[in-house]
Amino acid sequence: MSDKIAFEDAVDLLDADHKAVKSLFIEFNGLSDDQAPAADRQAVALKICQALTVHAQLEEELFYPAVRQAIGDDALMDEAILEHAEAKEMIARIQEMDAEDEAFDDTVKELGIDIDHHVQEERGEIFLKARQADLDLRGMVPALAKRKEQLQKKAAMPAKAAA
Repeated sequence: MSDKIAFEDAVDLLDADHKAVKSLFIEFNGLSDDQAPAADRQAVALKICQALTVHAQLEEELFYPAVRQAIGDDALMDEAILEHAEAKEMIARIQEMDAEDEAFDDTVKELGIDIDHHVQEERGEIFLKARQADLDLRGMVPALAKRKEQLQKKAAMPAKAAA
C-alpha cells in the first residue's frame, strides 16, 4: 500500500472528525443567529447528521471494541455507546424535521451541546486511556480510513439506492 497515512494515529483521525463537526456546528449556529433561509440551515444540519452517523459507526465497529479490550473499562465504554445512542435518536429527529419547524434550530443546537460534552469525555478519558494502553493506534489508521470512506460513500447515496 503506497498511500501515505495522513493521520498520526487512530485518535488523531477520530479527533479530526470531532473538529470538522465542531466547525459545522459553528456554521449552523451562525446561520441560525442570522436567521438564514431554512434550506441553508437544513443543509448544514444534514451534513452534521451524516458526519456524526459515519463517525459513531466507525468508532463502534472498529475503535471502541479494540479500546474496550485493551483498557478493560466496560463502564466507560458502555457510557460512550449510550451517548452515541442518544445522539442517534436526536439525529433521527433532526433528519425528520423541517427547518421551518419552530424547534429545529434548538434541536440542532442541543445536539451540538451533547456532542461537545461527549467529545470532552472521549478526549479526556477514552483517547487518553487508548494512548496509554498496549494498542497499535497507528496500525488502526488504514482500516479506519478505509471503513470511513465506505461509510461516507454509502451515506452519500440516495435513500433508494442505499436500501
